[in-house]
Parts: sequence; C-alpha cells; structure tokens
Amino acid sequence: MNWQQLISNKRLGQENRPPTHHDARSEFKRDYDRLIFSAPFRRMQNKTQVFPLPGSVFVHNRLTHSLEVASVGMSLGNDVAKALINANPELADTFLPQIGTIVSTACLAHDMGNPPFGHSGEKAIQTYFTEGKGSFLRELVSDSFWNDITHFEGNAYAFRLLTHRFKGRRDGGFVMTYATLASIVKYPFASAAASRKGKFGFFASEQDIYERIATELGICRLSAADEPLRYARHPLVFLVEAADDICYEIMDIEDAHKLRILTYDDTRELLLGFFDDGMKAAILKRIDDEGITDDNEKVVYMRASVIGLLESLCVRTFVEHEDEILAGTFSDSLIKHIPERERKAYEQCAKLSVRKIYQSKPVLDVELSGYRILETLMDVMIDAVYHPKRYYSQQLMMRVSSQYDIDSTDLQTRIMAVIDYICGMTDVYALDIYQKINGISLPIV
Repeated sequence: MNWQQLISNKRLGQENRPPTHHDARSEFKRDYDRLIFSAPFRRMQNKTQVFPLPGSVFVHNRLTHSLEVASVGMSLGNDVAKALINANPELADTFLPQIGTIVSTACLAHDMGNPPFGHSGEKAIQTYFTEGKGSFLRELVSDSFWNDITHFEGNAYAFRLLTHRFKGRRDGGFVMTYATLASIVKYPFASAAASRKGKFGFFASEQDIYERIATELGICRLSAADEPLRYARHPLVFLVEAADDICYEIMDIEDAHKLRILTYDDTRELLLGFFDDGMKAAILKRIDDEGITDDNEKVVYMRASVIGLLESLCVRTFVEHEDEILAGTFSDSLIKHIPERERKAYEQCAKLSVRKIYQSKPVLDVELSGYRILETLMDVMIDAVYHPKRYYSQQLMMRVSSQYDIDSTDLQTRIMAVIDYICGMTDVYALDIYQKINGISLPIV
C-alpha cells in the first residue's frame, strides 16, 4: 500500500461527479461536518457508554465519548502526518497532511452503529437468532445473511449506516470520501471470516461497496478468490483504534472515581503508574503549584497527562512500524506495542476496569435490563415481519420509519429493516417502545 493512493477524496455515490466547492473546506472537513450535524450522531447522546445515563453525576455517554476520541484522533493524525512528511518531504504535496481530519471524522463515526445499551444490545440481537425464538429462520435465509445477523456487530453496522441507500436517501448514503469510510472499518472482512470474538467489518449487503473502496485505495487483499473476503486494515484504522483505546480505558477510570466506585488513592495509583518516579514527582508538584486541592480536579490533571503520554507513544509506534502497516502484516493494536512500563500500566487499568467497573452492580443492571428490552423488541418485531398480514403486525410495522424497507416482499430485507429500526433507537426510546408494546405505559396527550 502507498500513501498517494490510500488517501483519496473520491466520494461514494458521486464517483463521476466533480466536487463543487462553495467554501474553503476540504472534502475531508466536509465529511467531519456532515457527521457532526447528522441525526444518528446526535442520537448518541442518549446511548449508554458504560455507566447508566447520568443522574446527578454526569458521566460519559456515546456522544461525549466519541467527541473525546475524535479530539485524540485529530492529534494522532496530525502528529503522524508531521513525522511522515519530515521523513518523506514529497508526501507534503499529497492528501497526507489532512489525515488528522480524516482520523478525527472516523472517530466520530466509530460508535454510530452501536444499538441501544451498547454491547448488551449487540449480544441481544445475536442471541435472538442463535439461542432465542429467531433460530427457526436459519433455514429461510442465505448462509451469508445468517452469518451477518448471528455475528451482529456495531462496527459493521456503522459502515452500513454510512453507505447504505435507505429509502428516500441519495445513492452513497452519507456520501463520504473513500478514505474516511475505509478508516472506520476496524475488522475489514466478511462475517464468514469473523475473528475469534465474532468481529467483522461489513454486511453482505455492503460487501461490494467495501470491495470497490479497497480496490480504489489499493488496500491489500488477504484472502484467496475462493475464501471469505478478508483485507488488511487501512493504515488510518490503527490511529482510530488507538484513540478509542486511550479514551475509553482512561476516561472510564475517571468516571469510576466520580461515581465513587474507585477511591482517590486507587485512581491516583493507576494513573501515576504510567510514569517514572521523576515524572510522578513533577506531576504532583505541578498540582500543588497550581493550588489544586479538589480530588476530582487532581484526577483530571493526571488523566490529561496520561492521555498526552499515550498519544505520543502511539504516534511513535505507528511511525516505527510504518513499513509493516503498509505491507498489511501489522495486525496488533498500537497500544500493544508501546514501551513496557506504559503498556503494563494500561493493562493494569484494563484488569481493574473489568473487576471493579464493568462488573459493578450499576453496569450489570444496565446490561441486564438492556438485554431484556432488546430481546423483547427483536421478538415482537421479527414476528411482525414474518407474519406481515396480521392486524397486530401491521400496527407494529406502521411505527417503523419509512426509510426502512419494512414492506419488502423479501424476508431478509424485512428482517434487516427491523435491525435498522432497532439500531437507530436511543436507550430511552427503546425503553419507551418496550413499555408501550408490553402495556406498561400509555402515551399521555
């Protein structure tokens, strides 16, 4: 792979149309603005990140998380571009100087495909077909479609959301640039080649779109003609992944401290564990010199120091492994290749997060409730599209947005329309629909 080909501003759905410029924005900045002002992006403010949606303490939701990831992604992209251009000055005349904007935009989009209630929502969709009432559909759908829905993945759905031509929409979906779209596909292979964790990058319905993008950008194809489709990652995916890794792990620690799941002493030990003794002393001295006495503010300062450190180390790692990344042979995350002390400190945060945060009662309660809500919605809606002539089915289907092809004569299309409908819900809306269809609440006029 080469940088000259990898960064293209060609737009999906407008490949043969010259760009029309009404202002000084680059095509990649237009991508960024298009996402920021979109309804699916706004809806993330009402989707759970880890902790329950905020009460008196405002913790992260999907929207604030994505904005922070985009901020770190911008820094990663800009710093990598600067380093690569310093080493290869001829790249200054390509689109490479704009990769900060591209990475930041991909970061905004990286969670847009997540259903309500995050990973428990993903699991509810998967297990409805593998363990629930939807298992009878196995003999009625194609192998590729069955693989897609039983491995349902928010990353793959984000690609569908951005590229699929829903009813009433223009060709190309969001009509994003090829470089931005390739940068969000963390697992660039079909569901039949899903990873051990069931991760994949695009549904069969959008596979030809990804193939077109990959061919245009010169992304390495790793599979033979008779094997399930599998590609190397676009290099900028590593930067998007690093921004996400940095933010979710470190910001979850800060949120846990605010919610008093972690003590100040535990939080301080975790965050200062990234630094040598000299730097620890310097950070603590700076906190004292600034007159910071509030524990939350101390944590904010230490957290910012950790994010800055990890960002610089991931930039260095990317540059050091550039040849492997361009050859398609580098497969780990950048975080796994940072120096030992910082890597072990990160791993310590991850271990503690699993034990004290992700398995905490508030988090488990949200996951259990979210799973049941999504399972019920899947059950009711799939039954409706399987028996579309029934009175109750028709009443339910009238609730579905006209952009989803719920009235199709094809069963697979109707099933996918249900998934589209449910994935577009916020946590609050999913709960509201759950209560209404179960007769728990009535609309108040």
